[in-house]
Amino acid sequence: MSAVLHTAAKPTRDARIWLLLIALLVIVLDRATKLLVAKKVAMGSAVTVIPHVFRITHVLNTGAAFSMFAESASPLAVRIGLVTFSLIATAAVLTLLWRYGRTWSLASIGFALVLGGAVGNLYDRVVLHYVIDFLEVTIVHYHWPDFNVADSAISIGAVLLLAEMIWPRSAVSEAASESETREVRRA
Repeated sequence: MSAVLHTAAKPTRDARIWLLLIALLVIVLDRATKLLVAKKVAMGSAVTVIPHVFRITHVLNTGAAFSMFAESASPLAVRIGLVTFSLIATAAVLTLLWRYGRTWSLASIGFALVLGGAVGNLYDRVVLHYVIDFLEVTIVHYHWPDFNVADSAISIGAVLLLAEMIWPRSAVSEAASESETREVRRA
């Protein structure tokens, strides 16, 4: 019995290296899919995957998310602004990931996904001067603007961050502890 009472809790491993690997995986998947689309799908054309719902396209986006600012009178100013914003956002997310990524949480995974997506699109903006978008979704009569793996990772990461804010891990842990305590009392 005393061995059980004096057993120290297992130290948790630092999750930051794994979270950075998740970000790297997003970057690699983003680059690989964009290169594949650029090689296999002609510019401006599409390959239907699910009729009236999902197509693989090949479009170039010189603007921001969902092609905002793409038709700007000053494309160079838009590009410089987007690159600057992306660099600042990437630095901020990397800092947050390093600071709060010691343990696994919805927020730490969200930061990793946002970081990978931001770097993926930043690469395109710096090297190519545009972002390759290729996923086209239509739901009933609504046509979603074309997007890519990096955009998907950023969106999923943002949802995870929002979920962590709405349902903080401490509240979830407390609820689980209360449930476990009730079960022990019943036994």
